[in-house]
Amino acid sequence: MIDRPSGLRERKKQQTREHISHQATRLFLERGFDNVTIAEVAAAAQVAKMTVTNYFPRKEDLALDLQGPFIHGPADAVRDRLPGESALAALRRSLLGALAAHDPVIGFSGPGFARMITASPALTARLREFHDERERSLAEALAEITGRSAGDLRPRVAAAQMGGVLRLLFEETLRRTLDSRPDHEIAEAVTALAGEAFALLEPGLADYAVR
Repeated sequence: MIDRPSGLRERKKQQTREHISHQATRLFLERGFDNVTIAEVAAAAQVAKMTVTNYFPRKEDLALDLQGPFIHGPADAVRDRLPGESALAALRRSLLGALAAHDPVIGFSGPGFARMITASPALTARLREFHDERERSLAEALAEITGRSAGDLRPRVAAAQMGGVLRLLFEETLRRTLDSRPDHEIAEAVTALAGEAFALLEPGLADYAVR
């Protein structure tokens, strides 16, 4: 009984966040990201402007609202690797699962959304920041699971290599989405590319951070 009020508040907060994000995305798709103001998003969501900024401190995060899973997903994947599985194998398994599910976190956003992102310098810059933050998060996870310090070279190099592959595959997914290719075709093509890319990393990382 004690947890119910807190749980209800959290559900309401999540519902409000999702409602704001939905209204913002609708406006961005209709008019373009750079042509919509925070005040207009607040009006569409029927909330105060401060409420919008409390949930989304940066306007870019209204459009790119999956930043948590995007940034921390690879780190979580290597932390949750199976017994006998390397960090590289765990990351590949996670990515292949996301490709099969046509997960929007890895770029399955639809042509309209993809065009909205690529048409906005602010959104493309924020997306680059997400890629950089994801690499740092992955490096921290690799240092943690191998008992190294946060500044150690090996986990940072490994994260840069893995993060580079993830970035490349995201860009390939986005490019094909912009070309209006169907999701199943995109998944098939990028899965093949993932196989080639991860194979290139195996000589140096196949035995790294094995659980």
